[in-house]
Amino acid sequence: MWIPFIRCEHLSRNFWRHRGRIHTGDRSTTKLMTTSLHPKSNGYRGVHLVYRYRTNIGQHACYNGQRVEIQLRSRLQHYWATAVETYSTFTGEALKSNIGPDDWKRFFALVASSIAINEKSPIVPSTPDKSNELIGEMRSLYHTLNVYKVLSGWSAATKHTQDQRSEAAMYLLVLDSNTFHVTVSPYKSGELAAANIAYAEIERNSPKLQAVLVSVDSLAALRTAYPNYFLDTTNFINVVRKAIGDE
Repeated sequence: MWIPFIRCEHLSRNFWRHRGRIHTGDRSTTKLMTTSLHPKSNGYRGVHLVYRYRTNIGQHACYNGQRVEIQLRSRLQHYWATAVETYSTFTGEALKSNIGPDDWKRFFALVASSIAINEKSPIVPSTPDKSNELIGEMRSLYHTLNVYKVLSGWSAATKHTQDQRSEAAMYLLVLDSNTFHVTVSPYKSGELAAANIAYAEIERNSPKLQAVLVSVDSLAALRTAYPNYFLDTTNFINVVRKAIGDE
């Protein structure tokens, strides 16, 4: 999930303070991983919380002991991560694992530092600490790599198939990274068991597909919350263009 303009280090502390609302077990069963204070060399920042599920409700007890990971990012960090994932989907290069062209890795690191400055957080190592130098290098790579045309073109190339049934309680999103096709299947409240079965079958039998089962209020909210599944980098591009004065 994304949190609009909030410093992640504050978020992580508050999350621990209120952790009993989502987990009532011993603290020893909960693991906190965070890269918010000191971003990775590729620019990634966020708070990752890992919990063990536990309930006294009989029908759900079969899930006791399963781990649940919650990833928290600010809105700008979410835009950045979506763009990186979109780049990796189309090129097959795992930028998050430091695999890919140096110029694109550098560009995303520079944008991450620009976002960090905006959010009053530490910048990415080995990027300029002076704003004019940072923006100048970012602007140069933006034009050299033709970032706008490349990312916008990928978004436009993405196909989208949507079931038109209304009154959906959940949606199953499936992204085929080979064909760049997104399938959206809605499920009503009485069809949640079928939704879980469909999701489990994809996870088990189709490892090349990316699937997620989510609950949102509307299809519009679905695209806003999960732009990476629609390969939508519009917000990221807008952030970059504003930073370099290319609006």
